[in-house]
Amino acid sequence: MKFSKLSQLFLVSIIGLLVATLMTACQLVSIDYVFVASSAPTATSPDGQIDTYAADSQSGALRKGAATVSAGGVDPVAMAVSSDYTNLYVANAGNNTVVHFDVASNGVLSAKDTITLTGPPVSLAVNTAGTYLYVVSGTTAATLTEYALSSGAIGSATAQIALQIPGFTTDAVVPTGVTVLANNSIVQGNAVYATVYDQSAYNPGVATTSTAHPGWVFGFTIGSGGALAPATGSPYQAGVKPSALVSDPTDRFVYVTDFASNQLIGYGIEGGSTLNFLINGPFRTGNEPQSIAIDPRGKYMYVANSLDSSVSAYLIDLSTGTPSTAVNPTGSATNSTDTQPLSIAIDPALGRYVYTANYLGNSVSGFRLDPNAGNLSPTQATPYPSDQKPTAIAIVPHGNHSLQTVTP
Repeated sequence: MKFSKLSQLFLVSIIGLLVATLMTACQLVSIDYVFVASSAPTATSPDGQIDTYAADSQSGALRKGAATVSAGGVDPVAMAVSSDYTNLYVANAGNNTVVHFDVASNGVLSAKDTITLTGPPVSLAVNTAGTYLYVVSGTTAATLTEYALSSGAIGSATAQIALQIPGFTTDAVVPTGVTVLANNSIVQGNAVYATVYDQSAYNPGVATTSTAHPGWVFGFTIGSGGALAPATGSPYQAGVKPSALVSDPTDRFVYVTDFASNQLIGYGIEGGSTLNFLINGPFRTGNEPQSIAIDPRGKYMYVANSLDSSVSAYLIDLSTGTPSTAVNPTGSATNSTDTQPLSIAIDPALGRYVYTANYLGNSVSGFRLDPNAGNLSPTQATPYPSDQKPTAIAIVPHGNHSLQTVTP
């Protein structure tokens, strides 16, 4: 009888241990909240929508998180997150608005305030201190506007600059992107950059009226009170049709994608704001590159190619800034996404996962990033369904863990 009781106790203990192990193995631990803005209207509202996903720490797989919310406007095209990850800003091109959302610790979004612009916003950036929001807007008259931020709320415009091509001030100029240096310090650099193309000089299928160079990057130093002054040598030539730009975490390099030439253009930053071409560029991308992101450690760069439905991967030489495709020697097609990726982002928590918003695929594609080599592999169950016509993606970390960052 004694042996029987011991046997039963042992059996119960084993079963309990197995159940606990299985429960632990099946437990999903979220490391990030992934926000995806979709531009298609719903049956009851013309507004775009923002889906929230939770990213699993072990697999990178996405599952629906907090309830979908309205983008607060029509045709959302871009999003930006504050450096403390508590504020999300959404650019709505359909009704010329930028909407500020509070990001709760559980990923729930709450609309807070809205500003209305004179033209459609195209791209957004927030400085590290969380004191300024930068917006490029317009259809044929590009404008860079700097707004003061107070506890995330959008205040008045503190600077507004027309982005005009020198010598061709009447040309139709289309803005495409904006970025602000990551560390915003006097030593490393304190500058904001915006990309445009001259539609009067480059407009396929339509007769051109200008001999200006078509693609440009405008650079501005950020002074006291947010005062903007042109960087030395600005604007800088940037291919034919620059589509996106990004700066590295150490404020030493800026990279621009050229949609028309299928190229990546690299610049070194000198004197805190001046751009100079990397001498061995430009570099090849896939067809029609649309978006670009650098991992939090500044080692790897990824470009979403909209026509190829792929992601190109690059290793960044930390001494020269040269991007190398050695991390993906068989070509960008190996990193296949769903159809027409328009936006790409890397998770800030672990720096291990890459996601794209796929406009015609109505989905999000996920990749696992090898931190030692930079190559990508598909995450579990990718792609993940989204609302119709997703255009932008943004990520905030979740949970009690350290973030992957670089301190120059």
